Amino acid sequence: MNIGIIGGGLMGLALARRLGGNGHRITVFEREQQLGGLATYHDFGGFYWDRFYHVILPTDSHLIGFLESIGLGDRLRWRRTLTGFYVDGNFYSMSSALEFLRFPPVSLWGKLRLALTILYCSRIDDWKRLEKIPLEEWLLQWSGKSTYEKIWKPLLLAKLGENYKRASAVFIWSYIKRMYSARDSSARKEELGHISGGYKAVFDRLETLITKEGGRIKKDVAVDSISGDAENGILVEHGNGKRERFDKVIFTGPVNALKRVADEGLLSVEQPVDRIEYLGVVCVVVITSRPVTPYYIVNITDTSLPYTGVIGMSNVVSEEETAGRFITYLPKYVLSTDPILTAPDDEILASFMGGFRRMFPDLDDSDIVGVHVNRARIVQPLQVLGYSDLVPRARTRHKDFYVVNTTQFVNNTLNNNQVIANVEQFLSEYGNEFQ
Repeated sequence: MNIGIIGGGLMGLALARRLGGNGHRITVFEREQQLGGLATYHDFGGFYWDRFYHVILPTDSHLIGFLESIGLGDRLRWRRTLTGFYVDGNFYSMSSALEFLRFPPVSLWGKLRLALTILYCSRIDDWKRLEKIPLEEWLLQWSGKSTYEKIWKPLLLAKLGENYKRASAVFIWSYIKRMYSARDSSARKEELGHISGGYKAVFDRLETLITKEGGRIKKDVAVDSISGDAENGILVEHGNGKRERFDKVIFTGPVNALKRVADEGLLSVEQPVDRIEYLGVVCVVVITSRPVTPYYIVNITDTSLPYTGVIGMSNVVSEEETAGRFITYLPKYVLSTDPILTAPDDEILASFMGGFRRMFPDLDDSDIVGVHVNRARIVQPLQVLGYSDLVPRARTRHKDFYVVNTTQFVNNTLNNNQVIANVEQFLSEYGNEFQ
């Protein structure tokens, strides 16, 4: 069977690997010069690493199993990590039960309410009812105002930016479920992991395996239109008028891109695709010659800072992987329409590095080896109230055209483990149609 896959991110390549391994002829179209989508990599000078920060939890069974299946299981690396909070100009560690109890900004009663909130949330199974409750309202009700302001709000800003005010309580439920299960893991409690070589190693391996099985990967090729009829399969037009016909096509991009390229006859969508809003991110990466922070993540309560968190990636990744350098990510999440996503790099750097120097005044300019601005306009859908009712159906009007993308993450946070889980779910439901 001749199968076209639109999108060369982890989802598209995982599908290509699974279907190509079953003997099908696969063609992957990726509009960028690099594979990987949000997990793609960058040359930071002397080493390659991920443009955006990614970690693996010990309980990410779908992702770990997939990495093992492509021969990268022996390249998994694990390290115990710390969590910090930046409150009123001071750093506090929140990496153990004792540190949690000693955390000065929150009273003992507030800490008890926080612990009960997490425990209660981790045991909720009916996530649908949380879709009708605003995220902020739910956390204030269960944890109280002080705990919300000092602990929950910094976390929400780090993950959603100011758009947390429009999200439903499903977001925090899915976040707690994933993190709580990781911290309950007896095998590697409190550890985070990565693949040696970063996600570049993953995509290099996938490209090798797919092409070895006869598949084609077309990078730097934009798909202009997709059309089809009942008898002749699916026609994909790409690269300045070139056309290819496939028995089946799987689209893995966001719904707004789907709307631009897919013929109306292919779609049978219960809700208009333009009702899905996406978050984007600006992420400044600072490369230094010495460590910046002992924490993997620093949650920030100071809203005057231009970014919404500090990710000390070198507390997960050994400096041997990064040519003796240290990586710190400074992310800011915004709606995909926010002007900052098209702002000049100099403007972003002036703002972000000003805040960075204020947080870390002991860091000299001579310690900074390089700074890089990475941005992505489409990162993840914003899970607003009643989000699952807005999601377009995965199956389309044409029997040979399929849609698998992150809009279908109705009760999960965006992470690579969930990407692989969705691929497995899709193949479980529709795999018999690819026989």
